[in-house]
Amino acid sequence: MPKIQANGIQLYYESHGSGEPLVLIAGLGADVFLWFRQTPVLSQSFQVIVFDNRGAGQSDKPLEPYSIRLFADDTAGLLQGLGIRRAHVLGGSLGGLIAQEFALAYPEMLHRLVLVSTTFGGPHSVKPSLLNMIPMLLTMRRTGHPEADVRRGFQMFTTSQWYQTHPDLVDQYVAWRVAHPQPPDAYKRQQGAVRPYNAEDRLAQITAPTLILHGRYDRLVPVKNAHLLAGKIPGAKLAILEAGHACMIEQDQQFNDTVTSFLKG
Repeated sequence: MPKIQANGIQLYYESHGSGEPLVLIAGLGADVFLWFRQTPVLSQSFQVIVFDNRGAGQSDKPLEPYSIRLFADDTAGLLQGLGIRRAHVLGGSLGGLIAQEFALAYPEMLHRLVLVSTTFGGPHSVKPSLLNMIPMLLTMRRTGHPEADVRRGFQMFTTSQWYQTHPDLVDQYVAWRVAHPQPPDAYKRQQGAVRPYNAEDRLAQITAPTLILHGRYDRLVPVKNAHLLAGKIPGAKLAILEAGHACMIEQDQQFNDTVTSFLKG
């Protein structure tokens, strides 16, 4: 399995296809499988690089505090290790925070930026409604029954109609996550990087062409965050999909088409 030394740790990564490099950055607790509906399609047009963030999947899980800047440095280290000087970067949820920070810290390495189901953090970001907050907290709880925990979480990430009508994809996702669990302490360290992050006052510094994608029915990161992001990043384009938080899975064809069109300019 391919691993590379990046920013002082071993990162697991995969490279698919050829063309302009496109890095996909996963969300909290997720690994390369998050993009199982993207990698086969987008790799027809780009060199798609997927990897496990520190603390997840097959990458190292050092016993130290994590930060969004640290994750961004990992991403830069991965690209540098692969000899890639400039790439498109797409991040979902936590990966969207990392992608923002990468854009701010390494503008010379960024071609185009795609932010998915994410927020700029801080006090002015929009939190889940009370109606969704309790289910969200229950979703994050670990009961000792991995399949039930993953299934409950994935149900929260998608719309009820999609979840009920796509049992094959739900089972596929659940089976992978159960077979590739994340240690609870690593999950907490990733989660700890999210809370203090706030990029709101720096977003005007992003000069790369930017696309913001969000599910209209996102219960974890309300869609208003997408509109706030679009208002802060100069020239950002906004696309709202009829989906929940995992819009890349729920509306994969529209997601892939929109991303491909944007990245090809």
